[in-house]
Amino acid sequence: MKKIAFFDTKPYDKESFERQNNGRYDIRYFETRLKAAALPLADGCDAACAFVNAEIDRAVVEGLVKRGIKVLAMRCAGYNNVDFKAAYEAGLTVVRVPAYSPYAVAEHAAALLMTLTRHIHRAAVRTRDFNFSLVGLTGFDLHGKTAGVIGTGKIGRIFADICKGFGMKVLAYDAFPNPATGLEYVMLNRLLAESDIVSLHCPLLPDTKHLINADTLAKAKRGFTLINTSRGGLVDSEALLSALRDGTVGAAGLDVYEEESEWFYEDRSDVTRQNKTLSLLVSLPNVIVTSHQAFLTHEALANIATTTLKNLDDYFVGAPLENEICYRCLGSGGANKSDCPHRANGRCHSVT
Repeated sequence: MKKIAFFDTKPYDKESFERQNNGRYDIRYFETRLKAAALPLADGCDAACAFVNAEIDRAVVEGLVKRGIKVLAMRCAGYNNVDFKAAYEAGLTVVRVPAYSPYAVAEHAAALLMTLTRHIHRAAVRTRDFNFSLVGLTGFDLHGKTAGVIGTGKIGRIFADICKGFGMKVLAYDAFPNPATGLEYVMLNRLLAESDIVSLHCPLLPDTKHLINADTLAKAKRGFTLINTSRGGLVDSEALLSALRDGTVGAAGLDVYEEESEWFYEDRSDVTRQNKTLSLLVSLPNVIVTSHQAFLTHEALANIATTTLKNLDDYFVGAPLENEICYRCLGSGGANKSDCPHRANGRCHSVT
């Protein structure tokens, strides 16, 4: 029986994977996330399974391969934390879960938006103290407003549909516009200038790092609401904090943060030396920060487990790897396996 080193285990992970595994793998669950110091935990295993907050740099890649591990199963869609050049050079196959529940993430973005626009978070705190005053809780209608959707993959399109359901006008921006979506694509500057709500649904790439920064914020409609359920690095946190303070940004709903790997997913309530910028953001009344939980639904967890285990099944029997991604895929201009110029037998790496 193949052994899997499963890192960054939470109770909901173990429950969903045990339900799907049915004894076909010996899964060894570890609470620590995958990083160099955790490599000894993978001794004697045939594969490793990691999450979006792992630190998969060259040292980790080479450490896994040195231990005989040839496949890394990412149980997430994001992959910006993986050194794919090192993986390619070392012969480590990387697979991921490209889609688990786009509805979960899009609906969470909508939940953040609704909570902010109607001050639900503040009202809930008040009523717990039996304070039923409505002063300071005046919101605004979403109907008739303009939503700017940056990134029009599955999640972005679903969020756009939700906005249309509220009676909102939707503007879209994507580096690769898809006319089949029926969305109105505009340049980024126009989207920012005209949108009352801006929601981010694009991947974190070199070209999108700090897409929201001091310069782009200066071009945005004053008082707009920013929603980010994608990747923390899309937003310059210092610039956002400044914009929230001077009213350029009216409110922000953040499910991700650019330095989240050191803080999210764990109870940090007893830590005194906290991240200064994050501390200031969460202290603002017009900001909601959730701990990268947009994916966290029963449906999504089941899909993550099913796809991850199938990825491992396919690898070990030598079948084509539908969800493989490699350095050559990325080098050919995209994260789509079909773009890889060296793909053979349904794989980017040679079958071993």
